[in-house]
Formats: sequence, C-alpha cells, structure tokens
Amino acid sequence: MLRPRGGGDPYRGLGKYAVSRGENPPAEELVFAMNAGMFDDAGLPIGYYAESGKVLKTLNTNEGIGNFHLLPNGVFFGKDGDWHVVSADAFENFVEEQEDREKDTASDGYAPDFATQSGPMLVIDGELHPKLSRDGISRYIRNGVGTDAEGRAHFVISEAPLSFGKLARFFRDELETDNALYLDGNVSALWEPLGARMDASPPLGPLIVVENRAKPVAEKKAAPE
Repeated sequence: MLRPRGGGDPYRGLGKYAVSRGENPPAEELVFAMNAGMFDDAGLPIGYYAESGKVLKTLNTNEGIGNFHLLPNGVFFGKDGDWHVVSADAFENFVEEQEDREKDTASDGYAPDFATQSGPMLVIDGELHPKLSRDGISRYIRNGVGTDAEGRAHFVISEAPLSFGKLARFFRDELETDNALYLDGNVSALWEPLGARMDASPPLGPLIVVENRAKPVAEKKAAPE
C-alpha cells in the first residue's frame, strides 16, 4: 500500500495509514502492516512495485551503492494467494515467460496482486547470500520476508538490532524458507492491532498490509527458477 486508493500523497508511515483505516480496525480484518521494500526521499519505491494488480514501478536492475544494490537483490510477489521471493533476474525471466503465454490474449501484461523489490536477497535457493558475513558489525532492527514450498509468506521483524547474517540464518535454518528477501533496516516498523503494537519510525515508503480474507485461491503456478 503506497497511497490512498483515491490518490494523494504516500502515507509515509503506519500512523497515517492507521488513521485512514480507523484507529481500531477489526482484528479479523487487518492482521498487520509493515514497511515494504526500499524507497526514495519522496517515499516512492526505487524498485519494482505493484499493488491491486497494477504495476506502478518497473524492475530496477541498475548498479549502485547501498543495500538495495548488494546483488542479487530480489522481488517479493504474489498472485491469487501464491507467494514467492526470487532474485531480480529470475523475476524478470518469470515475467517474460508469463507474458509469452498470454500474448494471444487481451492481457496488458503480467501484473502480480502485490510486489515489492528490495535488497539484498538473504537466502537464495537454500543458500545464504554470498556477500553476507556470518555476523557482521552492522546492527539494526531489520525486517524481511521469506517464502516456503507451499507458497506461504513468512514475515519477520527483529526485536533487537541484529546483523544481516543472523537474519538470513533465521530464515534458512529456523523458518526453512528457501528464499528470503531483506526489506529494510533502521526504519523497520510494525503495526499489529491485535497486539496493540504501533512502532514509531522515520518516514516510510510503500507498506505491506496483510488482511484476513475468506476467498477462493486459484490453482498455483510453478515457482520461477
């Protein structure tokens, strides 16, 4: 979730988003919200971003400095309740394959229900990112997302500052997710209404909003490789 559905400026924080939903949304409706992938000074995503089935920012494959460009970076995305984390290159190939299959239809191109690009990847096909040290000196409150073989997403936010390596090993060894993506650090924040938790944070960009919805799930497609 980037901005109100009717348009306007990005939310830039969980508090403003909470106000837009009402201070106390029913627990059965909203499970939690947290910061999504990385963003610029205006709060806009710097990498691929899609919501409500519309692509709002294309894939960013540029070289650069900072965590986002610690390659490979990746994309968390899903459609019809089937969620994946893959490297940016794998995602680009997956989109091309989907669009080749749909080229004879009236489709405008493949668009996930939701997607956010960030970086670096933490776990890649069961292996830790090769450029991450086991337990480096950089310590922040960090959050990330991993996906399992059943297409389920596992979201994590640390309770204390920790290293990239420790977060990556938690996804691989404890949650047993074959692929996991770093979302952010230092600005990481969570709103969990049922637990009465609302984290303060610097201005944010796009948000991941998880809701309980009782609706049928379509047949799952094979995970991109």
